[in-house]
Amino acid sequence: MSDVFAEAPAQAAKPTIFFDGTSSRRRQVTLTFADALEILEEGGTPVRWSYADIRRADSPPGILRLACIAAPPLARLEIRDAVLAADVTVRCTHLDEHRTSRRGVAKIVGWSVAATVSIVCVVLFGVPLAADRLAPLVPKPIERRIGDASEVQVKTIFGRSVCEDPAGKAAFTKLVNRLRDAAGLDDDSMTAGVLPTAVPNAFALPGGKVYVLRGLLDKAQNPDELAGILAHELGHLKHYDNMRGLIYNGGTSFLIGLLFGDVTGSSAVIFASRTVVEASYSREAETAADTFAIEIMHKLGRSPKPAFELMYRITGKEGGSTLTSILASHPLTEDRLARMTREDRPVSGPPLLTDKEWQSLKGICGSGKI
Repeated sequence: MSDVFAEAPAQAAKPTIFFDGTSSRRRQVTLTFADALEILEEGGTPVRWSYADIRRADSPPGILRLACIAAPPLARLEIRDAVLAADVTVRCTHLDEHRTSRRGVAKIVGWSVAATVSIVCVVLFGVPLAADRLAPLVPKPIERRIGDASEVQVKTIFGRSVCEDPAGKAAFTKLVNRLRDAAGLDDDSMTAGVLPTAVPNAFALPGGKVYVLRGLLDKAQNPDELAGILAHELGHLKHYDNMRGLIYNGGTSFLIGLLFGDVTGSSAVIFASRTVVEASYSREAETAADTFAIEIMHKLGRSPKPAFELMYRITGKEGGSTLTSILASHPLTEDRLARMTREDRPVSGPPLLTDKEWQSLKGICGSGKI
């Protein structure tokens, strides 16, 4: 009886190709079955692979592709002859030892699903909680530096100059101070201004910065309309919404990127996921700022409704589809106006500005065209 492990030259009808793992050169070799598999290129030094170290590598049909755990990682042996491949398979008892079983695949899939669910839960619950806890703890100097950087970007977009008409500025300062005092914001570093752009908007930046754009001021018909908008923006400052959003967005981006990786097409999934999650988070912040505005206007004996009548004149009806509601970063204007109508109270406090002061504020940017 012959010993299958006795030394014997292997005859192959088809060429056997060897890559030594150190270069890309294809080497046509012959195999010898001894106490180890010997790979010999004509005129070269034999390469010995222990049978116990040989593993099957992924390969197309009709080719047995082998690797060796003791060889360079990229070393490969490609056997195209079926008889020779069968002889090698008989001798290599650990050929498929590294390959994952069905049970192993199920375990990998299970852990992957668990990891995905964990990341989603952290995005939906953990990151918002962390943002809520950490935002008030950000040192004021750091928050101001972030606000200064944001201010540079804002002024690059809307114009670097701030409207400076003395009478208008005095009226604006009076209005802001009344709202700030009612809101309990005692930060002396808080600043507010009007930027000369036709866009009807207002916003708060980290570090106590509030800006009204001239387009909004032009559309306002009375001080209460503008005051309600400013009170809303002060609510964002009071609640640290800018810092909360910064922490939240950074954490969400990292975790969703970790979940989807850098696979082709994943950027669209990441964008869609972030849009839905962030929109929900933003709506919560906007609703809280609306509540804050209601409280401040009531405290001053004024109604919050005029501010949202102004918003409705600017935006019009926003609803119409479920998708719009899901992706909207703000509550729909018509819903906000309906809420303010329910919160409407008879005026019991003095006017926030005199007629003369209001006219001065309306002219804070001068009479020139934007």
